[in-house]
Amino acid sequence: MKHLLLAFCAAVLMAGCGSAVKLDSVPVEDKSGTTISQDGAGGQGSSVNKGGVTSVDVAKSAQQGAIPAGPRIVYFDFDSFVIKPEFQSVIEAHARFIVADKGRKVAIEGHTDERGGREYNLALGQKRAEAVRRALGLLGVVDSQVEAVSFGKEKPAAQGSDEDAMAKNRRAEISYR
Repeated sequence: MKHLLLAFCAAVLMAGCGSAVKLDSVPVEDKSGTTISQDGAGGQGSSVNKGGVTSVDVAKSAQQGAIPAGPRIVYFDFDSFVIKPEFQSVIEAHARFIVADKGRKVAIEGHTDERGGREYNLALGQKRAEAVRRALGLLGVVDSQVEAVSFGKEKPAAQGSDEDAMAKNRRAEISYR
């Protein structure tokens, strides 16, 4: 009797996990609002050509400009999340670039050196990322364009335990999405 009840419960569980939704043929919508099917054929007014490649508007690309050529890293002192005055120009350049196009998204990644515990370093990395995010906000960048995230000591820029390596790891990186 137990075996029969167990088999019945397993069958009910398997039936409940099934789905009639076909994940293979989900249409994709591009930013222009046209639906693109799985085979790459677009609807009326689609910007997709027969090869499945979208066309590029060179004039629009030139207006948007390239990502600022300068540095994307703000370095911090030991156990600090105060932005040094020497990095204000880096933040200003990126703020101008982000404000120029409201569609741009950026992630500020906070990092620490290897000293300290995991939780402490994650919190300090978050404070560093938030400091850069707030500085960008003061320069006109909308909060919805910026995400602040901490990696703590998990992604070092330089290996080693000397002061030079640790100084390179105490940073916030501006990463465009």
